[in-house]
Amino acid sequence: MKTLVLITFSALSAFAGEMTGYISDEKCASSNSKASAAKEWIQPSAFESCVQRCVKGGSAAVFVTEDNKVLKIDAASMKKIEPHLGHKVVVSGSAHDGTLKIDAIRSVQM
Repeated sequence: MKTLVLITFSALSAFAGEMTGYISDEKCASSNSKASAAKEWIQPSAFESCVQRCVKGGSAAVFVTEDNKVLKIDAASMKKIEPHLGHKVVVSGSAHDGTLKIDAIRSVQM
C-alpha cells in the first residue's frame, strides 16, 4: 500500500507556496487513490468524523490535493493540522519528496 502512495508523491516532489486540499488520513486516501479528483470520494457530511476516527485509530494524517495527489505531513507540522482533521484547507509551505512542511494552515468551506 505504501508503494502506491509513494508513486503518487512523485507528481508533487518539489513545491513551495500555497495549496488548497484536504487533511485526510492515509487509509482513506490510499483506498481512493484512483479517483481523478478528491471531490469524487470526499463526502463533506461524513468526512470530518471519519478522518478523526481513522487518525485516532492509527492511520497517519495526510494532505490530499484537489486533484487527488497525496502528501505526507512532516512531523513538525502535525500539531498545526490537528484542529483541521477532515477539513478542506489552504496551506502555505513547501513539499519535497512527497512530504509537506506546513508554515500556515486555515480551513475553508467545503
